[in-house]
Amino acid sequence: MHEIRSQKATEAALQNLINQVRDGYRGNSPLVVGIHTGGAWVASRLCEALQWAAPATLDISLYRDDFETSGLKRSGTTDRMPQQLNGENILLIDDVLFTGRTIRAALNVLFDYGRPGTIHLGILFDRGGRELPIEPTFLGESLGEEGVGRCKLHGPEPLMLMTPNSE
Repeated sequence: MHEIRSQKATEAALQNLINQVRDGYRGNSPLVVGIHTGGAWVASRLCEALQWAAPATLDISLYRDDFETSGLKRSGTTDRMPQQLNGENILLIDDVLFTGRTIRAALNVLFDYGRPGTIHLGILFDRGGRELPIEPTFLGESLGEEGVGRCKLHGPEPLMLMTPNSE
């Protein structure tokens, strides 16, 4: 594995994301929802830093559109989601944004719970390469040219951005 961002660099991106979210939600904490697994780790750290309630976690595996290439497998659990959404302000958190397809799947899951009021997107690292019109509201760091290859957040402690074993 190759390190793309060290623990120190990842923590700096996380702190940048936390600062943006703090400024964006002055005094009004949203329902924070982390996409399993990396997004859940980031959401947990964000909520801890801002002294907000523990985040909900979302398993989007059954909503993915890449079953033919990656197979059907559950990636985690959905936890702490309200039974129904009815106007709640949601901060959806993920670790790495690339094509936007993971976020599209997460939005589908959220709307199965009802009708959210607003949904803002917080991303730790943006790789670029969007296939869908999805952009983060809050961003820790844009990887720019370095975002071309595959990458994965390793954690939960310490958090580091790495290339996967297959490369």
